[in-house]
This record gives sequence, structure tokens and C-alpha cells, in this order.
Amino acid sequence: MAKAIMIQGAGSNVGKSLLVAGLARALMRRGIRVAPFKPQNMSNNAAVTVDGGEIGRAQALQARACGLEPHTDMNPVLLKPESEIGAQVVVQGQRLTTAKAREYAKLKPTLMPRVLESFQRLGGQVDLVLVEGAGSPAEVNLRPGDIANMGFAAAADVPVILVGDIDRGGVIAQMVGTHAVLPPKDRNRIVGFAINKFRGDISLFDEGAREIAERTGWANTGVLPWFADAWKLPAEDVMDIASSPGGNIKVAVPKLSRIANFDDLDPLCAEPGVTVEIVEPGRALPGDADLVLIPGSKSTIGDLADFRAQGWDIDLVAHVRRGGHVLGVCGGYQMLGRVIDDPEGIEGKPGRHKGLGLLGVETVMQPEKRLQVTDADYPAAGTSVSGYEIHIGKTTGPDCQNAWLRVGGRPEGAASASGRVRGTYLHGLFSADAFRAAYIAELGGVVSGLDYGRTVEDTLDQLAEHIEEHLDIGLILNLAG
Repeated sequence: MAKAIMIQGAGSNVGKSLLVAGLARALMRRGIRVAPFKPQNMSNNAAVTVDGGEIGRAQALQARACGLEPHTDMNPVLLKPESEIGAQVVVQGQRLTTAKAREYAKLKPTLMPRVLESFQRLGGQVDLVLVEGAGSPAEVNLRPGDIANMGFAAAADVPVILVGDIDRGGVIAQMVGTHAVLPPKDRNRIVGFAINKFRGDISLFDEGAREIAERTGWANTGVLPWFADAWKLPAEDVMDIASSPGGNIKVAVPKLSRIANFDDLDPLCAEPGVTVEIVEPGRALPGDADLVLIPGSKSTIGDLADFRAQGWDIDLVAHVRRGGHVLGVCGGYQMLGRVIDDPEGIEGKPGRHKGLGLLGVETVMQPEKRLQVTDADYPAAGTSVSGYEIHIGKTTGPDCQNAWLRVGGRPEGAASASGRVRGTYLHGLFSADAFRAAYIAELGGVVSGLDYGRTVEDTLDQLAEHIEEHLDIGLILNLAG
């Protein structure tokens, strides 16, 4: 088995995912074979893997940082929230069931063997496994049956480094408080700590770091300054989505309550000639938008109802009447049709639901999920794209005859007669530089020549250098055993 070290957080959103990605790239550059692993993730932003499953988007980015293709073993349990109290449970890449929180609490202990199986299989292929926790181990009420933090660390006998977020304040209390509430066996499993998101003169926290070390007995692996270019990397959490001011082409994106696979926005946000405006609930779609992009959804029918409740359906019709463009991706594509039929009640009660009616298509929800990495052509500009499909439901109708993409010779997606309203099941379109440039040019924008893939790679390298400068990687490797 490979060595392993686990990065846990003193709270949520302390930067664990980014830290693991940066460490992974730094270690790869040292010639160490490394792989990411997250026992349990909760995210509707998923990536399709080479073995035909799905994992959290953050683990896909971490795999890229390691120079590896994403694999389901890197995130054996993925929870995809479908409501306030329930989530789809994906195990080793495939949907197992949908469970409410209390139901999942009973199911969770039975998943540990699958988690350990994936961990052991992954560890047999590399020198070091970088494990990422979820939330915080200080949530001791969740310790029974835990598979995400200390429960996994204990079962796999993996040492832990605890990370605190100084930007939100109270980081000494975060760290020392975690030490205080953990039971002795879990407390002793933590061998080091790191402080993340520091702004200003790091030396001003020297005394604070000493206080943490003295009160906990943990080794100080370093204080990491704020990494300003983090926005250039694909975001995992919907809370990290923010409007991106740029150029004269405005893309308005309604923030759906169950938004999923919003990584389609990342390349657009990076374009200097494009302004991406995230439209929060309670606000109208902007009248000066060139494109309204309706993203994917984990619960299309529920988000369609919310879309209407916000009055966005009226705004969208006005946008089209003014000559604006609309693009629906996956769930957004389904919403643009005339009807969404759910005869088996996959997303709630069985029934037919009226769509937005801007595309002449109908969708029938089906239990089988399509998970596939897909290459497509955009004949209008003679460009190709490589994306992925991750959806339930089949969409048909007369506007499919106006399909604007082709996959293996077959038509993909649909378009209105004017061509200004389009839909597709294919995620990841805008990562293709030539396609993105052609699409922006059709909107009247200026093509920048941005190499998006190179931007991500360069940013990972810069993050690795940032971590090399401020964290004691030699110590971290020693702590890994």
C-alpha cells in the first residue's frame, strides 16, 4: 500500500480541495506518483470518469493536478442533493439510491467496505494518496458511522493534517476548539496543522501559530497566504459562483436553486471579452444580456417551478423578443421545451409539466442515467468539442431536426427556427477554445485567443509553487509515515 495523508478542515470551505490540488501538483513535479481521494463528497457539480461513472468535480481537478484521468475510485461516495432533506447516493460512480438524511445515516456504515476497497485499489497504483475530508471532524455528533473524516482515517489508519481558515476569523479557536472536542483517539490521529487564506504579513501570526502548536501538540506545517488566482480554477461549490465583469458581451445566468454541473461557466468567466452575470433569486434577468444561459439542474421540474416563481419565464420571453440568444444545457435544455413528462415520478409525483415553450421538443424522464464522455462537432464553424453527458431523460421533437451539434454523425441538441434558442445535453462545450471563440463571435463579441486548458495548467503550477514556498512539504511527507 502507498503512504497516505489526510487533509481535514476545522470547518467547511477552508480550502481543502484547492490545497490538495496544489499539493498534488507540487508532489508530481517532484517525481512522486500521487493520487487524490475523497471518501465522501456532497456536490451537484460532478465529472464523468473514464470508467463510465461520476465523481465530484474537485476530485477531477485534483486528478488533473496529478497528471491522471479521473476515476471513480477517487471519490467512492458522492451525495447529490435533490431537496432540502434528501440526496441521490452515488457509490463507486453509479447511482445506488435516493435517501433522506436519516435514511442515509443508517446506510452510511454499510458503505465503508466500498470506500476502503476504492482506497486500497488506488493506493496500489501510486506512491502517495492525498485524502480530503468533508466538512469538519469537530462535528462529533456525526462521528458514529462516519466515513468522511475520522471514521475513515481510523479505518484506513491514515494520519491527519488539520487546516484552518484565518480569513473568516477565530482560527486559533477553530484549531484548539477542534482539539478540545475530539475524543482522544481521534485527537491523537492529527499529526500537524496548516493555516490557510492569510492576508498581509505572515510573520504577524508567528505567535498565533506557536499558541496552536503548544495547546495541541501538533506540528506546524506552515501558513499559506491567500492565493489570488484561485478563481481561474474550476469551482466546486455553488457558493463559489460569482459574477465576472469582463467585456461587452453579457451572459446572464439564472442561479437555479438546484444548479448542477455549472463548470460550463468557468471558461466564459475567464474570457476578457465576456461579462458573466449570475442572477440571484429575487432579481430580474438583465434586459441588456446578449445570451441567457440556463445551466444544468439536479431537479429539473423543481427548478422549472422556481424559474417561473421568480418571473424569469416572462423575462426570458422578452429577451427573445428583443433578439437575444438563449442556451439551455442539460436540465436547462429540458426546461426550454414544451413538456417535461415524468410518468414514473422520478423527480416527485408522476405527471406532465409545461415547459418554457421556446423549443419544439418534449422530454420524458427515465430512470437510467446517461454518463458518457463525448466528442462532438459544431458544423456551423467547423470546430470540434469534447464534453460529457450526465443526465436522465430523453428529448425529442421537431426542433431536434435543427440540431446544431453532431456526435458520431448523429444530431445532438435542438434549435429554434431562428437559431437564437438552442439546447444541448453536452456539458463542457466552452472549454473548447475554437468553439468558444466561434460562439462568442456569433454573439458579436471579440475573440481573445484564450487557451483555457493552458490557463488551468499554468494556474495549477502557480498554486504548486505557492505551496512549495509557504508549506513544509518535507515535513508533510514525513508525517505521512
